[in-house]
Amino acid sequence: MSGPIRIAMWSGPRNISTAMMRAWENRPDTAVVDEPFYAAYLAETGLDHPGREDVLASQPTDWRTVAAALVDEPVPGGRAIFYQKHMTHHMLPGVGLDWTDRVRNAFLIRDPAEVVASYVQRRGSVDLADIGVERQAELFDREADRLGRAPPVVDARDVLGAPATTLARLCDALGVPFTEAMLRWPPGRRATDGVWAPHWYASVEASTGFGAPPPQAPALSGDLLRVAEAARPTYERLHRWRLV
Repeated sequence: MSGPIRIAMWSGPRNISTAMMRAWENRPDTAVVDEPFYAAYLAETGLDHPGREDVLASQPTDWRTVAAALVDEPVPGGRAIFYQKHMTHHMLPGVGLDWTDRVRNAFLIRDPAEVVASYVQRRGSVDLADIGVERQAELFDREADRLGRAPPVVDARDVLGAPATTLARLCDALGVPFTEAMLRWPPGRRATDGVWAPHWYASVEASTGFGAPPPQAPALSGDLLRVAEAARPTYERLHRWRLV
């Protein structure tokens, strides 16, 4: 008997990753988990993120415990699909990756100027490591080497501009049927949202679907521009592999 399909979606912060999680959670066949390595990441780095103590209290802080739960434990609710929303920068150098060989990995990317502009609205500063683009490329390369082909990549602008088409292509690449239930969802907070939701999720809590893409990338200057431009070559390399 075949088991459930476990999908790991890898993105950095402010990549419409929570809206994508909403889309998958609105499927009747799918359970979701929200950034399960966040507490382990904070415990290891000591970083002072918004709601730090609440995050540490809400999840295991040993990455091994988290990884085992993602691939070995039953899917919540007995659902056929287990969608895992992951932040690439949570995969610190000491975190093992063998468990990722047992899931279907996909990658959600976004123009780094848009990421940086959104990120600093929630935190006062940002550096290259905060947005996870370099680590995302490393995870992409590892999975491409394992598969012998590029794993699925979707760009946030494509999702926002043509959600039905882009999500249908993503589902096809992951070997699951597309459903229009992924295009609309009820507003509000979810029990599956991380305890950090009050600090980060205001926009998605008000949403009922994917919004329109911004007309152009925001104008940045100073340190924000330097971070975005440092990330751009890596983003553009991944962008060439996006599903179109």
